[in-house]
Amino acid sequence: MWQIGLSNKAAKQLKKLPPDIQAAMAFLIEDLKLRGPMLPDWKHFGKLRSQGERFHCHIQSGRPTYVACWEVIDKRVRILEVYYVGTHENAPY
Repeated sequence: MWQIGLSNKAAKQLKKLPPDIQAAMAFLIEDLKLRGPMLPDWKHFGKLRSQGERFHCHIQSGRPTYVACWEVIDKRVRILEVYYVGTHENAPY
């Protein structure tokens, strides 16, 4: 199992999102705990280029599209941090 943390910024962003997006994010966090950073069956999952071990996926498509971004903090100890949750337009990639 992986340990999942949320950055302070991501935690604040998550609180401002609609309840259905918060629920989808909770499901994503559980999936990350069980399977780790590689989740190819999530919509638009991908590794962010030239940014080390950083990944993203869509947690809801449509308008607006909501995304989550996370990074591997420690592979050996299995620690991930979600550093962004919000709309696609403001995503840091």
